[in-house]
Amino acid sequence: MIWLVALGGALGSVSRFLLGPAIQRALGFTYPFGTFPFGTLFINVAGSLIVGIVAGLATDGGTLSPEARTFLAIGFCGGFTTFSTFGLETVVLLEAGQVGRAGAYIIASVALSVTAAFLGLLAARQFLSR
Repeated sequence: MIWLVALGGALGSVSRFLLGPAIQRALGFTYPFGTFPFGTLFINVAGSLIVGIVAGLATDGGTLSPEARTFLAIGFCGGFTTFSTFGLETVVLLEAGQVGRAGAYIIASVALSVTAAFLGLLAARQFLSR
């Protein structure tokens, strides 16, 4: 199981490393401290969606083995999502006097990530009910 966590974490971290800056560049913002950290926001919401799907498939339908759940939820999503980066980016926005943007980032990160996890869980349950 440790190797599954390690491999999943490595793949999640590399995915975050490539995807976060790519999203920032695609939206025309410098990375990592452009005008708004859309890359990190997207990654955290997507990771929450994936965790919700994994939880639904693992618990409600029993279609995921404990090994697959460990690899995906703990390994990949643990390496992919970026709560520590979220914290730093929030502090940087606050230090730059961008209190409104920092507040919007906090609210969007929490609300969208929780919603994505919920929708992922619902989607997995819907899939399993068919």
